[in-house]
Parts: sequence; C-alpha cells; structure tokens
Amino acid sequence: MSYLDTTYDVYKDAALTPDVGLCCTTNPIWELPGLKIPKIMQEMNYGCGSTVHARDLSNNPKMLYVGVGGGMELLQFAYFNRQKGGVIGIDMVDEMLEASRKNFTEAEAQNPWFQSDFVSLKKGDALHLPVEDNSVDVAAQNCLFNIFKAEDLKKAIEEMYRVLKPHGKLVMSDPICEQPMNESLRNDDRLRALCLSGSLPIADYVKALTDAGFGTIEIRARKPYRILDPKNYPTDELIYIESIEVAAIKDPMPADGPCIFTGKAAIYFGDQPFLDDKNGHILLKNQPLAICDKTAGALKDLGRDDIFISESTFHYDGGGCC
Repeated sequence: MSYLDTTYDVYKDAALTPDVGLCCTTNPIWELPGLKIPKIMQEMNYGCGSTVHARDLSNNPKMLYVGVGGGMELLQFAYFNRQKGGVIGIDMVDEMLEASRKNFTEAEAQNPWFQSDFVSLKKGDALHLPVEDNSVDVAAQNCLFNIFKAEDLKKAIEEMYRVLKPHGKLVMSDPICEQPMNESLRNDDRLRALCLSGSLPIADYVKALTDAGFGTIEIRARKPYRILDPKNYPTDELIYIESIEVAAIKDPMPADGPCIFTGKAAIYFGDQPFLDDKNGHILLKNQPLAICDKTAGALKDLGRDDIFISESTFHYDGGGCC
C-alpha cells in the first residue's frame, strides 16, 4: 500500500467521524457580515492556516479548492462569489465529498444568501485535476501539498499552474520545518498523512513553486504548529514544525529570477526627499517600502549608509517594490 492509500484511509475516517485535533491549528474564524459557519464545518477544518484572503477575491473570481475537508473554506470562498459553480471543490475521498454536501445543506439553513450550487464538488485528485487549462483565477489548498513526496509534489504544483489563468494566484497553507528529519519520520506514511513528517524547509518549498514557473511568491504568515518529541515520536531530538501561508502568482518569470517576498522592508533616511535606485524603485524618505529578497540584495549592493533593510519577517501583506 502506498503512502497515498494511507492518506486516503486517514481522511475517509475523518469524514465519517470528525476529528477536531487531526491537523488543524488554532485559527480565528472569519467574522464577516451575514456569514455563519456551521459547527460541523469547524470541527472538520483539517487545515493548518487559512487560504481565504479578501484581497484575492474581488470581482467574482473563479475559484478552485483541492482537498475539501468539511467545506468551511469553500463556504468562505463562496461568500465572495455567490454564483452558480463559482467555486470548484475537488477531493479523492467519496466520504469527504458526501460529508461536504451534507454540511452545505446546514450552511444553507444558517446563511440565507448561500446556495449549495454555488460550489461544484467533483471527484478527483491534485495530481490529475479535472479542470481546464487557464480557467481559474484563484486556486487553493490547505495542509495537502506537504503530504506529497517530491515527484508527486512537483506534479501537484504543475497541475495548479496549468489550470490558473495568467496572473492567477495559488494560495496555500502548509507545515514547514527547518530541522532535518530522520528516515523513520520521513518514511512513516501515517505521520505524513497527518501533515507532520512531509514538512519541508521554506527554501525548498518556495523552490518547488518557482521551478514550476511561478514568477512571484508571497510569504504571508508564519506561525507555530507542532512539536515532535522523543517521548511520542521516533526522534532523538525535539523537532519544531511551523505553518506558513503562501501565495504563488502565475506572473511571467523575470529574467533575473523570481520575486520572493519574505517580509523585508527598506527605509531610506538620507538627506534627499527620496532615493531613486535607477532600477524602478523609489524610496521616499523615512517611508518603509516592502521589497522582495532580490531587491533587498540589489539595494545592499549599492553600499550606501542611508538605507536600512529589515530582516525577513515572513509576514507580507501586499504592495512594495514589484
């Protein structure tokens, strides 16, 4: 039995018997006018962050969500769209699809604006998306890609890239880990299915996205997630796992490499009202400018003593140099 079979069984069980502690971290639930999320959806929120960001969802975007869970984020996406079939939900587990359908009935009862046909549920998997090329504005997955091994992860990201329109966004939340994991952890199929032992370092995670062609990457949040300790897991040392929220944008790849935003900012504090770096960036005096890592490097190379560049905060909220 492959690790994907184990994953299927884990989430089949989670669909039949909701498991509040399966993999989700403590996240605030969206509080939006007229949006009520049924308790069962919250109990089946099998994610490690949020992929719903209002600034991604203007002008009724066509949305795709892979790995439906209990349907909570599908409902949240539908809030911003409210059109028949405006959100596509894909899952390989029949029981999870059926649970989501039942949960949408409850959501209809609590939300007068919501209709179940706002969401089109389809059976399929992340490696073979039943979606046309260049047809989706926003695609999302929550705590799914970290389960995949390298070749399957590559395929899943390529599939998301394929279905997105030019300049479309792939919004994700996944666990990451900067410490090395031993082979016992890496090869434990159940721990991988539970969103633990497949966690990658941020640099490897980002590289997988840029290798697929995404020209802009935004690290939007980074927060604590789990601990693997020697008493409960096959490890000799304590391993700290975090979760990140990331947007990968299907922009053309710049000639000098991708623009990767990790929460850096530049502040010019010289004698002039502004600084023009002659490379497309204007820094107003004492006004922080969000910059990608590539621009941070270029500004440092200027060798000036009147530019401050912050370290990566791994919290980026838009705007800036690109």
